[in-house]
This record gives sequence, C-alpha cells and structure tokens, in this order.
Amino acid sequence: MPYLNPGDIIFIALLLVTAILLFYYLWFFARLAFYKDRNSANGAGQPVSIIVCGKNEASNFAKNVPALLQQQSGTAYQVLIVNDQSTDDTASILAALKSDHPTLTVLNLSQNPTGMPGKKYPLSAGINNAANELLLLTDADCVPASEHWLERMTNPYRNGAEVVLGYGAYQKYPGFLNKVIRYETFHSALQYLSYALAGIPYMGVGRNLSYKKDLFFKNNGFADISHLPGGDDDLFINKVVTSKNTAVVIAPEAHTISAPKRTWAEWKTQKTRHFSTSKYYKSNHKVLLGLYSLSHFLFYIFIITTGFAYHWREALLVLVLKSLIQQVIFGRVMKKLNEPDLCKWALAMDLWMVVYYLLFAPMLFKKEKKSWN
Repeated sequence: MPYLNPGDIIFIALLLVTAILLFYYLWFFARLAFYKDRNSANGAGQPVSIIVCGKNEASNFAKNVPALLQQQSGTAYQVLIVNDQSTDDTASILAALKSDHPTLTVLNLSQNPTGMPGKKYPLSAGINNAANELLLLTDADCVPASEHWLERMTNPYRNGAEVVLGYGAYQKYPGFLNKVIRYETFHSALQYLSYALAGIPYMGVGRNLSYKKDLFFKNNGFADISHLPGGDDDLFINKVVTSKNTAVVIAPEAHTISAPKRTWAEWKTQKTRHFSTSKYYKSNHKVLLGLYSLSHFLFYIFIITTGFAYHWREALLVLVLKSLIQQVIFGRVMKKLNEPDLCKWALAMDLWMVVYYLLFAPMLFKKEKKSWN
C-alpha cells in the first residue's frame, strides 16, 4: 500500500466532504430548484381558519390583520386572533378591528397553565376554538405577500395533503445584517422544502404553515413538548409529517413577509431560541441535517489546508467545481422564492455560514429560555 503523507490525507478528506455536499445539492436541493408548483387555486375548497397568536403586538395587529381579512378566496374563512395576556393596546386595537369586520374572531386569554411555557397554550386554545378543519397559521408580525395567500396555501388539500409547508420571507432592507437574515432564512427553507420533496419532511415554520385540525388532535397536540418554550411549529411538524401527507407551496403569492430584526443582538437572540429545538428532532433527521452542516463547515477548513499542505491548484479546482454547481442550484431556488438579489451574495454567504455554525452550534447544549415573546 503506498504511503500517504499528511497532504494526501487532507486532499482525500476534501474530496470526501465535497462529494457529500454535491450529493446534497444534486439529490435534495435540485428537487426544489427544478420544482414546478402546480398548486394553483381552482374553485371553492374547504373552509379555513387563519390563526394568529400574539402578546403585546398591538402595532403589528393594526398593520397586518386587515390583509388577512382581505384574502380573495372562493371558500369561507375565519380569522381568529389569540390575544395572549397583552398589557399594551392589543385589546382595544382588536376591538376596533372587530367593529369594522364582524367576521373577525378574537380570543382573549387571561392566563397560561403552569408548566406550559411559550406559544403552545395560546395556539392550542386557538385551534380548540377554530371553526374549521383546515388551519392556516402565521405570526403577528407577518403579512401575506398577496391576497391569494390563503387560496394557494390550502389548495394541496384537494389532493389529500394533511400538512402544507410554505415560505416565510423577510422584508428587504439595506445592510449586511439584512442579507444575513434573509440568506439564513432561505438556506433553512432550501433544506426543509427540499427534504419534503424528497419524501423526508422534517419541519415547517410558524410564519407560514397549514395543517388539519384533526391531525392536531389525533397526535395529542403539543402534549409531549408542552414543557418546552419552543417547538410549536418545527417539533410538532417533525412528529406528524410523513412522505405521504405533506405538500409544499413555493409560489411567491403564497409567501408571508415579516419585519426582520434590525440589530445583531436581537437576531442572535431570535436564532438562539429557534436553534435550540433542533436537538429534539427525530434521529434520522438530526443525522441528515448534521452531516450536511458538518460537511459544509469542514469544506472550507480542508480547502485552506489543502492549499497549504497539498497544492493550491487542486484546492482551487475543487472550490470552483463545487461553487459552480452550488451557484446554479441555489440561484434557481432563490429566484423561485423571490430572493433574486441574494444570487450575487450566494458564495460570500456560503462562507459566512461557517461563522454561523460556530456561533449557534453551542445552542444545541444550552437550556431553553422559558418565554416565547
């Protein structure tokens, strides 16, 4: 057997992690890149309940609830707002909205049960009080991208879906932080939407998510995660989705749009809360996600060390090959998700993700915060 020096071993390791990344790009992410969303609306469907929970969200309710009430749909729908013990002007804002829109339903909560932190109790209360079987969920700081959001997000139920995964985008602002937030959101959606198309759904985001009321109750709601502050979207979906019952909708008019955080500290706090729930995913999902993230991280480590310990030409060749394939696939997905301006930032943001992993991987081992707002 020929002797392998350290440079040879590093180069082989680079080829291995590159092969793993290309497998993810071509087997999983290409499905989303070339996906044709055929979930267009075509006539009246089942009645829908739109549920939004919020605590001290008076300004967001005033700004965003009217867009929920103005959805163009061939079916009847309910807008149900759950006011979770707000101490601001939420109650008066919602009362004024209800006076103008009698069909608006407002559920005012005065307390949460002990030992059930986070958003799960308000959302459970909303689901219990929902008038319809189909549930469409979003957040108080989200607004539908169009008046056809409800139609597009619920159309897959005609084909037997029980869960529909959508895309929750963030508003575009100048500055590097905004690009970081939007790229990380895109990158997360790239994974959960692609894996769903590959028959391995594992999560959804509460900013744009739909499922059946019966599915919620058949799986005992949030009972097994009631002690956790988070997980009302991703952990519940991780439990109930299958390759047969899940659909994705990526049409731009089916997106929701949220206001992004404006400071690095606020964004880090938000991501810390979201990141901490992934350790409770099913084992096969953790392996799938972990192998991709580890390969992504190690790729740049091995590129640099190959350049020094082996040869810079080989390192450059591997970098160019991987980057070209990634740019084609990621670029197509960015355009489908109405994020075309991120295309020119894709390679820089791919390198930034190495820093992202260093920042947030430790959150897998930290205790969760007990509040959701």
